[in-house]
Formats: sequence, structure tokens, C-alpha cells
Amino acid sequence: MTEKSWIDEKFADIEYNLKTISQDIAEAAVKSGRKPEDIDFMAVTKTVDEMFINHAIECGIKLIGENKVQEMLRKKPNLNLNSVKKNLIGHLQTNKVSQIVGEVDMIESVDSLKVAKEIGKQSVKKNLITDVLLEINIGREESKTGFLPEQAQECVYEIAQIDGIRVRGLMTIPPICDDNTKLCEFFEKIYNMYVDIGAKKIDNVYMNILSMGMSGDYVTAILCGSNHVRIGSKIFGPRIY
Repeated sequence: MTEKSWIDEKFADIEYNLKTISQDIAEAAVKSGRKPEDIDFMAVTKTVDEMFINHAIECGIKLIGENKVQEMLRKKPNLNLNSVKKNLIGHLQTNKVSQIVGEVDMIESVDSLKVAKEIGKQSVKKNLITDVLLEINIGREESKTGFLPEQAQECVYEIAQIDGIRVRGLMTIPPICDDNTKLCEFFEKIYNMYVDIGAKKIDNVYMNILSMGMSGDYVTAILCGSNHVRIGSKIFGPRIY
């Protein structure tokens, strides 16, 4: 197969995958009592070549997510980002905060007060307000970062008071579950937390984004209340490291 043929085949796969996922999202949204446009469909572009990201954008993707600061900054000049939002979704080290503030529309992975304070500090320096999501370690996994469920409400109050930050909602990655019932339990716990915190009408807390659901579980996540799904390999194929 020539390189051109391989690229054309990859483009066709991306187009097919996007249509299939969009149909899945629309059906799940309706089943959960919402409209398809109520669900943010993010294309996760970790390790994906700019050529294929741009093709997904041409096919209608309006939101992309990168895991690493350096990868986002390297790719950004080569992407057709008119009217496309770009979020950082991976773990953020405090020494990288100054590089990414102002370069993305949202930081979805605020997993500590230390990181939140540094985002606020750098945002104030640049005369910006940075939208953030708080990452919740819903499964209490030692291998994952994030606030424990019982810490969430107190941390929302504290982070909401940091100048330069606007709290937009919560994000989570549940433990790998073979049992869909158990998966739903994790999703429903964080959905209830999201609703409870939103009902308190805390100043500078908008609670309009619940980011949960990835390539393997996005339909279940939407049925359990997610309005923001992060899908990578189901669009672009297995990651190439």
C-alpha cells in the first residue's frame, strides 16, 4: 500500500468512526432526556498526527483534548483551530502551568490545591480567567491523581476563591470495570456530587460540565448524566507511541 493510499484509508476510517460515535451520542442523549447538542464531543488527540486531527476538524469536531503540555504546544501551530476549542486533559505539573495558561480554553485536570493556586497565579499575571474542572478520584485508586470524593465539596469552595480561576465542573476516570452495573455506580456517585455542589450556588462555581466517559464507556457515561465525553482511540485507532 502506498503512503497516499494508507492516508486516504485512515481518513475514511476517521469519517466512519465520527459518524458512528455521533449517532451513539445522539441516541444516548435522547434516552437520558436530553438533546444531542447537550453533549460535548471531545476528540482526544494524544499521539495523533496533526494531519489526522485536522481531518477530524474538517469533519466537524469542535473540541480537542491533549494530555501533555509539550505535545499541545508543539501541535498547536499546525492545527486549523478556527472555532475549535482546545483543552488540557492530562495531569498538570506545577512547573508547566506557566506554559499552558492562556494556550488552552480549559484545564480539565485540576487535581490538587497546589496546581489550582499556580493556575490562578499565572492567570492573574497574564490578566486571564482560566476555566477549570476538578478531577475526582472516584475509585480511590492509588495509581490516579485527583481529589477524593469526601474532599470535593471543601476543595470546590477553596478553589472558587482563587483569583484567576473559574470552576466549571468535575471530571473523573472510573476504575476499569467488567461489570457495567459497577461502572454505573461510579458514574452515578459523581453525577450526584455534581448536582449537589451545583445546587449550593457557590460564588464562581458554575457546575455546568460533567466530564466522564471515554472510548470504552461513553454511552454508559451519558446515560448516567455525563455531558462531556473524551474519545480518542475510537476515532483515530490505537495510539502509536
